[in-house]
Amino acid sequence: MIQRYTVCIFLSFFLLSTIAHAEENVDIEQQKITLYKQIEAITLIPWHYLAALNRYEANIAEDPAEDALIHINIPKEKWYGAAPVDEPIDEETILLFGGIGKDGDGDGIADRNNQYDILYTIANYLQQYGSTPQDIRTGLWNYYKRELTVLSIMNYARLFDTYQKIDLDETAFPIPKGYNYSYRNTWGDARGFGGRRIHEGTDIFANYGTPVRATTYGIIELKGWNKYGGWRIGIRDIYNRYHYYAHLNGFADGLEIGDIVEAGQTIGSVGASGYGPPGTSGKFPPHLHYGLYKDNGKTEWSFDPFPNLKRWERKNP
Repeated sequence: MIQRYTVCIFLSFFLLSTIAHAEENVDIEQQKITLYKQIEAITLIPWHYLAALNRYEANIAEDPAEDALIHINIPKEKWYGAAPVDEPIDEETILLFGGIGKDGDGDGIADRNNQYDILYTIANYLQQYGSTPQDIRTGLWNYYKRELTVLSIMNYARLFDTYQKIDLDETAFPIPKGYNYSYRNTWGDARGFGGRRIHEGTDIFANYGTPVRATTYGIIELKGWNKYGGWRIGIRDIYNRYHYYAHLNGFADGLEIGDIVEAGQTIGSVGASGYGPPGTSGKFPPHLHYGLYKDNGKTEWSFDPFPNLKRWERKNP
């Protein structure tokens, strides 16, 4: 009863403060952080995990609302359990039928279309497992049952916690200004090494040793040798995009899997590695193979990076 009273008092305050924020035209990203931190005060789930979960759900939404604060979509079978309804009802009935839906705004109803109810519900769900990183990882696994999803959310949380913000949208062209390079749209071209396949990226030709930079903020998921890509590195950003840099001459000192990188940070240099066992080089002119992949929560696929490269090149710092 005390917890319910606390939640009602908190959310009444939040609703009033949100109106004030809107009147002052406060940035929507800051409004989100304010909400995450207030939910953290009630549930003890650190705000950056709530922000990461919301960011992930926005990434996989088919048509995310631009002005929405919360993008989390809790399936009705999770929300209501076995209750034979599909409309807002009291949380006591939902609990009776094994659902997780909670009343977050104190109106006595658990509504899976109410953003306050949604965020409070998901935080409450994670709270069952505890508030340490391992506890939250366990909760996320039991909710999503997908390792890449759990890894992505945990990594987004690290980024948000590290920088204490959620608008990590800075970008950079992979080759710095002052270096000679050339490229055209080569995505989808035929490749023959290792069997007939399509080219899943854009080749940027440059001299040996030309620096290669991270195009966005992200976390290193992969680093090492591959017979097709040679020395390569893979980085995932906060928008479920996986950035793949291949045929490198080498890596920047100290970079390891799990490290955070920033847009514009040097991660390696152009080479001609690949098409054979570790150390093979020189079977083609030196260039960077840059690929982009997108995860929709179920599968991951390659898409053409050329438009992004042209846009980042125009903004190249």
